[in-house]
Amino acid sequence: MSDLQRVNIGKQHPAAYKTLIALSSEVEAAAAAAGLDPLLVELVKIRISQVNGCAFCLRMHSRDALAKGEDPDRIAVLPGWEETGYFSETDRGALRLAEAVTRVADGHVGDEDYAAAAAVLTDDQVSAVAWLATLMNAFNRVAITSRYTVES
Repeated sequence: MSDLQRVNIGKQHPAAYKTLIALSSEVEAAAAAAGLDPLLVELVKIRISQVNGCAFCLRMHSRDALAKGEDPDRIAVLPGWEETGYFSETDRGALRLAEAVTRVADGHVGDEDYAAAAAVLTDDQVSAVAWLATLMNAFNRVAITSRYTVES
C-alpha cells in the first residue's frame, strides 16, 4: 500500500456522502419490504466487497453479519459459494445477480445470470438485490478511493 495521503471524499463532500447514506436507508427498507433475509443482505454486501477488494467494508459487514447470527462457516466459504452446500437457491440467485451487477464491465448483467436470479426471487427481490449491489459498489468505491484505514 502506498504512503500517499488520500482525500476522504466523504468528508470532502459531506452532502454527497449524506445522500449516499440516505440511499442506503431506502435500499435497506426495500430489501426488508421485499422479504429478503437480513443475513442474506449482509452476505450480499460481503460478497460484493470481496469482489471489489474493499477491506473496510468486508470487516464492517462481516461483523454485522456475525452480530445478526450468521454462521461463521458461511462467511468463510462465501468466495466459493457455488461450490458449497451452505447456500439456498434464494441465496444463490441473489449472490449470482449481485456478482453480475458488480462485474458489469465483464459483459453487463447477462441474461443467464438475470434469469437464474429471476427463477428464485420475486420481482421485488430482484430489484432489491440489484439496488444492494449498486449501493455497495458505491460504498466500496468511496472507501477504496479514500483508503479507509483497516487496522487490528
